[in-house]
Formats: sequence, C-alpha cells, structure tokens
Amino acid sequence: MTTVVSPGGVPSARKGLIPDRYKGFLQQAMVLVTLVVLVVFFSAMKPAFISWSNISSLLLASVVTAIQAIGLTFVIATGGIDLTPGLGMAATAVVAALLMTGAGLPVAVGVLGGVAAGALLGLVNGTLIARVKMQPMIATLAMMMVCWGTALVLSGGRNLSLRGVAGYDKIAVGELIPGLYNGVLILVVLAIIAGVVMNKTVVGRYALAIGSNKEATRISGINVVRWEILAYVICGIFTGVSGVIMSSRLFAAVPTTGQGYEMYAIAAAVIGGTSLRGGRASVFGAVIGAVTIQTIFNGLTVMGVQDQWQKVVLGAVVLGAVFIDIMRRGGKEE
Repeated sequence: MTTVVSPGGVPSARKGLIPDRYKGFLQQAMVLVTLVVLVVFFSAMKPAFISWSNISSLLLASVVTAIQAIGLTFVIATGGIDLTPGLGMAATAVVAALLMTGAGLPVAVGVLGGVAAGALLGLVNGTLIARVKMQPMIATLAMMMVCWGTALVLSGGRNLSLRGVAGYDKIAVGELIPGLYNGVLILVVLAIIAGVVMNKTVVGRYALAIGSNKEATRISGINVVRWEILAYVICGIFTGVSGVIMSSRLFAAVPTTGQGYEMYAIAAAVIGGTSLRGGRASVFGAVIGAVTIQTIFNGLTVMGVQDQWQKVVLGAVVLGAVFIDIMRRGGKEE
C-alpha cells in the first residue's frame, strides 16, 4: 500500500481524474503486472527459469536489496536520500564478524552488534543532515567512503571467514520451512513490521508529512529534526540487518562487498512507487521492486545476456519508473 500524507497527518487531496490514493495503487499494480509478464517471458524463453530451485535462489538474491530498499523508503519519504546502505552493509558485517570471531561472543551478540552499528551509522547520517543541515547527497556520500574505509581498517583488508561460527549460516540459507530460505522469511517479517510502522504509526505519518512540506510540518509543532533523524536511524538498522544476511550467505564478512547495492535499493524503492521528491512511500512496493530487479538480472543471466547489457536494461527500467512518478504528479514539481 502506498501512503501519501500531508503535514499534520491529514491525507493530501490533489485534484485530478484519478484520486491520488488510487494512483499509488495503480503503479503498484503495474509493477506486479510487469513482474508477472517478466516471469512468463523468461519462462517461455528458458523453461529452467521457472524451476523452484531457480525461483528460490532468485528470492534469496532479492533479500538484501529488498531489506535496504525498505529502510531507504523511510528516508526517501522525508525527501532525503542515503547512499550508505551498500558499503554500510560491508562495515556492519565486519563488526558482527569481529564480535563473533575476534571476541568469541555468541551469534546473537554478533547479530545485535551488526544491527547496532547500522543504527549508529543512521544516527550519524541523520544528525549531519537534520541538525547540521548538510545536503543528504553530500553527507551520505562522505559517510559511504567512511564506511568503506572502516570496513577495510577493521578487517585488515581481508575477508573474515564465518565458517567456524556454528549456526550463523542458517540465518540466511537455513530452512525453517522446507524449500524456503530463512532469509526470505526474515524479509517477509521485516516487511510486515515496516509496513505497519509506515502506514499505522506517527513514525511513517510524520516522515511523509516532512517529505510533503517540511516547513508546514515544522510550523504545525512537529519536531522535524527528531523525526528526520529517526528515519535515518531506521534506514541504518535495515542496513545492519542486510549486513548480517549478506555475511551469512557468503559465510564471511567481505569488506569490499556492497558497492553499488545502494543504487539497486534506491531503484527498487522508486520502481515500487516511492517518490524521490518525498511525501509518498510504499514498503510493499519496495519489496516488489527489488524482486522485479532481481528477476530481470536472473532472467537475463539464464538467457546468457552479458552483465553490461543487464545494467543498461536496469537503467532503462529505473528511468521508466521515475517518468511514471513525474507523470503521476502532473509533470511538475510540487
């Protein structure tokens, strides 16, 4: 469900042939239809695509991007942006690995440590942007490089193996439900929680209000700085979770992994109906967007299309999503 809120938590009423709330639903329906069409197309071209082993692998590969896209949805809802999820994932994975392999602490502590590192990253980002008034693009670009350097320094520039940590791999690739990876289950649970927070609590309502009109939201008596920082903290938490999932999949914390992942996550959010201008967000759409992106990659790979052309196709898809967002808003800034 796409949520659009005006300052004060009152749904915005924009004039048009199609009520605004239905426009968001229509875009999500279009994304779902596109996903179905892609599955049918790739299945027709390569029957192996529709095998359960390939579908389950596709869903697992979508998890990290989807989790990061969910976190970014809260930030983008405020009209901001965060470029740290990709390399922030590497840094949080390294922190989790060091707690378990270096300090010998239990898996639960390592996981919480990685998530806490992500929350700290979000707190720093939010403080720089909301309180220090730095531009989101510049602040998070700088912090992205800090994350990269931190991951390399803490790991000594090498991969930290987690094969000796009993049960850690089960976080992502274990199967509580036979045939379905735990990573996918974790994504479903997180998406449900995030959807409730976005659509049913003041956290989501204020994030959307800030994105719709920050000054009006401030005048209405809402502490904009506090809620904007919270949006970045939430994004950081999801970054930390993605770091745990990725390191569990790889059986190692790789300090160089994650480059470019933030772009896929942003693309997933936009494809799913979240507006880069703020004021509109969809957790469900972000997940569908991530699955759509991975379906494109997976299908083109099965068909033998080179990686360079896969990126060209993805770029075209993102441009199309942004164009749809512009058309939905009447082709002009609001």
